[in-house]
Amino acid sequence: MLYESKKKELDNLISYATDETINLYYFDESGFNLNPNIPYAWSKIGETLSIAGKRSQNLNVLGFLDTKNSDLFSYKIVGKVDSDVVIGVFDKFVERLTQDTVVVLDNAAIHTSKKFMAKIGEWKSKGLILFFLPPYSPQLNPIEILWKFMKYHWIDFDAYLSFENLKNYVDMVLANYGSLFEINFT
Repeated sequence: MLYESKKKELDNLISYATDETINLYYFDESGFNLNPNIPYAWSKIGETLSIAGKRSQNLNVLGFLDTKNSDLFSYKIVGKVDSDVVIGVFDKFVERLTQDTVVVLDNAAIHTSKKFMAKIGEWKSKGLILFFLPPYSPQLNPIEILWKFMKYHWIDFDAYLSFENLKNYVDMVLANYGSLFEINFT
C-alpha cells in the first residue's frame, strides 16, 4: 500500500516536471573500485581475457540526475561517505537551483540521520523539496540505471588496471553524460 501511494505521488511529480512546474532530480551514491564488475566478455577464439581483482580505495560518486534534460550534477570522494558528506553535496546542489526542485532519494541511514533531517527546513526555504521513496524500491530511482551502465556496460577493461585509470574513466563518463553517454529513460 505504501509502495502504491508513493508511486502515485512520484508519477504526479514526473507530470509536474514534464509541465516544467518543477525540476525533478534523482539522487543516489555509488562506489567504484578495482574489483571488476564485468559479468562476462567476448574474446577471440583461443584468447583468454583476465582481470585480476585488486584491493583498492573506493571512489564514491554522489549524483543528482534529471532524466528529462540529461542533467547530471555529481560529486566524487575517495573514501567513506557519511551524512556530513551528503549534507555538503546537497548544500552545493541547492546553490545552483533556479526554480523549485524535488529530489527523489532512498531511505539510506545517511539520508535519514538527525543531522541530515535537520537541514531539510533550510533546503526547503531555498526551493528544494525531498521525496523519499518507499523502502526496497530502487526501480523507482533511475540514477540506479546510470550506475549500472557505468559499472557493467560502458566500462573498458583498462579502467581496472589502476586506480588512476578507474578515476579517469569515472571522470570521463560524468563529464560526458548526456552527450557521449546517454540513457533513454522513456
